[in-house]
Amino acid sequence: MKKRRKQALILRLCLVAAAALGLASCASTQLVHQWSNPAYTSLSFKRVMVIGVTKQAGIRRTFEDEFVAQLKAAGVNATPSYLYIPQDGPVGEAVLKQALKEAGADAVMITRLVRVQKKTEIAPGYYPPDPAMAVHPLYTTAWNDYYEPPIVYQSEVYTAETSLYDTVKNRVVWSGTAQTTAPGNISQEIKNYAEIIISALKDKKLI
Repeated sequence: MKKRRKQALILRLCLVAAAALGLASCASTQLVHQWSNPAYTSLSFKRVMVIGVTKQAGIRRTFEDEFVAQLKAAGVNATPSYLYIPQDGPVGEAVLKQALKEAGADAVMITRLVRVQKKTEIAPGYYPPDPAMAVHPLYTTAWNDYYEPPIVYQSEVYTAETSLYDTVKNRVVWSGTAQTTAPGNISQEIKNYAEIIISALKDKKLI
């Protein structure tokens, strides 16, 4: 009987571990949708201004600096918007145009958070088969023929949208939507997000 109890416990722990590992593996960013303007191919912008749409100054600066660093590494001349738009919040179109003029930017890359959703994962319950009847079947059944309820895990899914604009022709060049599940370290998540977006732009030959 102790052996049966031990086997059931091991199986239960395995189910819990599998569920936990499954959730941990989802802690990543994926590009779920993208669109590119068919009229644009092999662009060569003089300078791209990066804008992170958030009122949180620290996150905005971290986001813009990371994007600028990765764009420069890809051979793209880029600049963060906070150098020209110090306000952490909405600004008028006139302010944006003046900032683009001062920066000498003919393109702007804007990222905004679209929504945050709760994601639920369920590790199924465990109900072992009927054990072989022993001398005391009722006692054996009590210990072995039992049910373990499912375990419910919840995580957050962040959906963000990044768009690349031609500020001279006033047109959208490219737009992509990415989802980050169970975000952890904010700096690392921003780095991962930037890598995915820039990789998609490279594939489309837009940078």
